[in-house]
Order: sequence, then C-alpha cells, then structure tokens
Amino acid sequence: MDLAVKDIRRHVGKFIATIIGVGLLLTIVLVMNGIYQGNIADGVWLIENTGTDLWVVERGRGGPFNESSRLPADAYRSVAATPGVARTGPFIAYSAQREIGGASQQFTIIGYDVFGGLGGPGRIASGNAIRAPHYEMVADDKLGLHLGESVRLGTRSYTVVGITHLAVDAGGNPLVYLSLPDAQEVLYQQDGRALVAARAAGLKRLELSGYNPEQAAKLLPLLAGATDTISAVLLRLAPGADAEAVRARIRDWLYFNVYTMDEERELMLEGRLRRMSAVLGLFRSLLVVVSIVIIALIVYVLTIEKIRSIATLKLIGAPNSVIVRLILEQSLLLTAASFVFAWSLVQLIGERFPRTLVFLPQETAVTFAVMLAGGVLASFLAIGQALRTPPQLALGG
Repeated sequence: MDLAVKDIRRHVGKFIATIIGVGLLLTIVLVMNGIYQGNIADGVWLIENTGTDLWVVERGRGGPFNESSRLPADAYRSVAATPGVARTGPFIAYSAQREIGGASQQFTIIGYDVFGGLGGPGRIASGNAIRAPHYEMVADDKLGLHLGESVRLGTRSYTVVGITHLAVDAGGNPLVYLSLPDAQEVLYQQDGRALVAARAAGLKRLELSGYNPEQAAKLLPLLAGATDTISAVLLRLAPGADAEAVRARIRDWLYFNVYTMDEERELMLEGRLRRMSAVLGLFRSLLVVVSIVIIALIVYVLTIEKIRSIATLKLIGAPNSVIVRLILEQSLLLTAASFVFAWSLVQLIGERFPRTLVFLPQETAVTFAVMLAGGVLASFLAIGQALRTPPQLALGG
C-alpha cells in the first residue's frame, strides 16, 4: 500500500489547495524568468532585425541606441562610396509619446529610406511595407491600430498600411516605421507659437549684434539648427568583402564609429540592459529561495499534522524507510504538481502579459530541477522530526 497516495486521497481538498498556493508562487518564479529573458530579447530585437552588417554612427559615440548619434543626412552617400560596401541606408530612431486610440502611448519611431534602404520593418503580420514617400506608416499591433486607420503625429496624419507583431524597442515599447523625411519632420516639428517666439528671439539677438532688421531677417535662417540629420548609417557588405578593411576605411577616412552587429548587441547588453538584468536576476534568485523555504514549511506542517499517524506506524513496527518514503513522495508530488500548475497558468497569461515573456527550455528545465531538489532537501527537516517521534505518542504519551 502506498501510504503517501492514501494520505493524499484522505485529504484531497487540502492537497489541491496547497498545490494551487505553491503553484501561484512558482508562477511568479517562471514569469520572472520570462521577464528576464524577455528584457534581453526586447533589448536586442531591433539590432538583430535590421538586416545590416555594420552600424556607422557619430565618432566617439556608442549610438544609436545607448546614446544619441547625429550624422549629416548625406553621410550614407559617402559610406556607399567605400570599397566593399554593397548597400547603405540612412536610419533614425527616437522615442515619442502621443495620443493614440484615446490613450497616451509611448513608442519608438523608426525612419528609413523606403526605396531600397535598410532598416525597414521585418515582421509584417498584415498589410505591406511603406510604398509612398510620405504619410504612410507601419505600426506594431501593441498600439491597437488597424489597417487603413489614420493617426495624427504633429500637424499631419499618417495612414497605417502595415501591422507588425512583437516589433519593440529596448524598453518593450512598440515600433512605428515612417519614411525618413516623415520621421525627421515629426522629430523636429515645433508648435506654431514656439516657432514665432524662437524667431522673435533670434531676430532680437541679431539686431543687438548690430544688424539692421532687413539683414537680421536674411541671416536668421542660417542660424537655425539642422533638421535633416540621421542617427546612423546601415550598410551591407559586398560578397567577399573584408569587414575589417571596410571598417578601418570608414573609421579613418570618414571619421565615424563603426560597429558590427555583435558589438552593437554587446553595447546594449552592457549599457542600457545591464542594470535592469542585474535587478531582475537578483529578484529571480530571491524568489527561488523563498519558494524552497515555503515548500519546506508546508511539508513540515503536513508532517506535523499526521505525527500521531507516524507514531502509530512506528508502534506497529513499520521501518523508518516507510516513513521517509511517505514524506519524500508527498514532497515530490507537491512540488511537481505545483510546477505543472504554474507552467499551465503561465501559458494562459503569456500572450496577455504587458511585457514580452521568453521561456528558454533549458532554463525552465533547470528551474524545475532546482525546485525538485529543493523539495527533497526541504523534506529532510520533516523527516528528522518524524524519525524523532516516540512510538508512545500514538497512545497519548
């Protein structure tokens, strides 16, 4: 007779309630695993899905994602003339927060050359890429937009022609793709009153410098900041080209920083994602420890509740191995069943979770093994108490 199974059948309601309680705790552990890996996946998604071999950014900068990078708009032409380069494209990326669908939403705008350039949307779930030079956009489904819907950004409206899925920036915010001129216009667009005030202030400074009003009006446009800069140049190497030679030529002759995809990825992991990954990793470790401690306490309480039954077993001559097996089996069944419940719950909430959840099979297997081993170790405390129980306790002694 399997005493562990028999005891569970006698208290099936309590056992199921315990499984649900522990399972909810393990759900948090699994979700934290998913958030940890999802944070990394979101952080490098844009880097890995731009279809480029090298990133060209402003000299001395770790851009375009860890810090700002500004290049002349025609820098991609100079890069394209470099031997070994097959294809180039201007690229701009910046964060925005606007009223979309009746709610204020944060997203990242990507501007690229829609006619043969690099850096366009790579995960179009429905619709198509941008085909017109102006006033079309591709947006991620996280924004809740639909094909054909019109979205106002600044003073102009843009029509949604394509919907992407899981296209996000390093913070998990959805991406919006625009043509390069449209993205630059949205970035540098100013309110009409602000423009009037800036123009008046500029004219006043020029007049104080000794220019007459007519001269000041002519000089004022020359003092305006550039509004056609880009964040980076994306390039694809020609077949058989030496990447290091191309990098050296661009770095030494054009005076730009050049990063490979792996280096850009490393910049992100060691920059914006480093601190967040450390925090999530710490919380994940703490949750595992807390879960093991709680399982130990539950197994101990379950053992104490049937201490007289254990004393009776010892009184009738049952060997210690029977008692050890009873406690171990219950502990393992509790841990395994709770983990199955937690995994099932995670699958239900995964798609609705506000952040990307990524579950690596090997990481999930390691988590299960750690929890199972923790359940075994936790049961030793209860086993020690059970083995010290005197048989006369069954008789009320």
